[in-house]
Amino acid sequence: MSKKHSEPLLHITKRKDLPFTKTWAIRIGAIIAALIVCAIVTTALTGLNPLSVFGTLVYGAVGTERKAWILLKELAVLLSISLALTPAFKMKFWNLGGEGQVLMGAWATALCMIYMGDLIPSGLLIIVCLAAAVICGALWALIPAFFKAKWNTNETLFTLMMNYVAIQLVAYFVIIWEVPKGSGKVGIINQSTNAGWLPYIGTNSYILVILFVAVITAGMFIYLKYSKHGYEISVVGESQRTASYVGIKVDRVIMRTLILSGAICGFTGWMMVSGIDHTITTTLAGGRGFLGIMVSWLAQFNVVAMIFASLLIVFLSQGAGEISTIFGLNQSFADILTGIILFFIIGCEFFINYKVHIRKKSGKEEA
Repeated sequence: MSKKHSEPLLHITKRKDLPFTKTWAIRIGAIIAALIVCAIVTTALTGLNPLSVFGTLVYGAVGTERKAWILLKELAVLLSISLALTPAFKMKFWNLGGEGQVLMGAWATALCMIYMGDLIPSGLLIIVCLAAAVICGALWALIPAFFKAKWNTNETLFTLMMNYVAIQLVAYFVIIWEVPKGSGKVGIINQSTNAGWLPYIGTNSYILVILFVAVITAGMFIYLKYSKHGYEISVVGESQRTASYVGIKVDRVIMRTLILSGAICGFTGWMMVSGIDHTITTTLAGGRGFLGIMVSWLAQFNVVAMIFASLLIVFLSQGAGEISTIFGLNQSFADILTGIILFFIIGCEFFINYKVHIRKKSGKEEA
């Protein structure tokens, strides 16, 4: 006796491209739904007025001029790392090593500032630090790219491993450079002379960093959309076999793209040491190498969308810290609200790309 075949209650199919208006309607709806859930969670767990909490979130991000500049600075750093990772991801090379590549750029900058700060003029030192940071970041990314291109190694594990090597290398030199001895900290490098520091514009130390990242953003947009290299990255990402068939040298594209990715990460490390923190620690990147992955995926490798995705994450992070301070809550509650919002925003991409079909009792389906 043959068994009766039962249709599943749900099944999922790939959508055709949705119109722009519907796509953004889904995204806006996801944000509204996230805010409603956050309001319910806030009331249930704390008894606070959700509107006061949301107001504090906004104030914590842009409530004062100083907060607004810090927001722009954090946006610039995260966006720079996200832009660095995007060419590799578009090529389907899963570069999880942004954290280590940034650290190597920062390490090279600190190395030059410490050992050459008294030997050459500050302007020349800035250029030397920049060159060293870009080269170190590029080489750190080239190592897994070379092994991937020649022997098809697993780039995900390789780049992840390189992060830990970079962290331990920086930790070793932090002990050598620590001031005072036994503190486990390098302290502010060249504090008395400012040698190797990026110059201020007015009284603001962040403006140059923001301008540099604006230039990188415009350059990456042009590179991916209009250059021959950007076209080759897209073809390799679609199919390496097709790329080889049309005459693209896949090995060369992989290594060239990872050199670019690592160079921008190294550049970011240079900005953080020379222009922002003026010191180095093992936690200098602060997890931004992994946040950059989320930004790149959330924006679907679109450079313009990456600006808004980075702004959203930085805005939530800055505002969440203010919630903890004002209302006397621990950071975990702020992280809960941030996680809820990001969950809805990331989850809505599923409904943009896929359609859920529900089987009726009659056997027919409705979407």
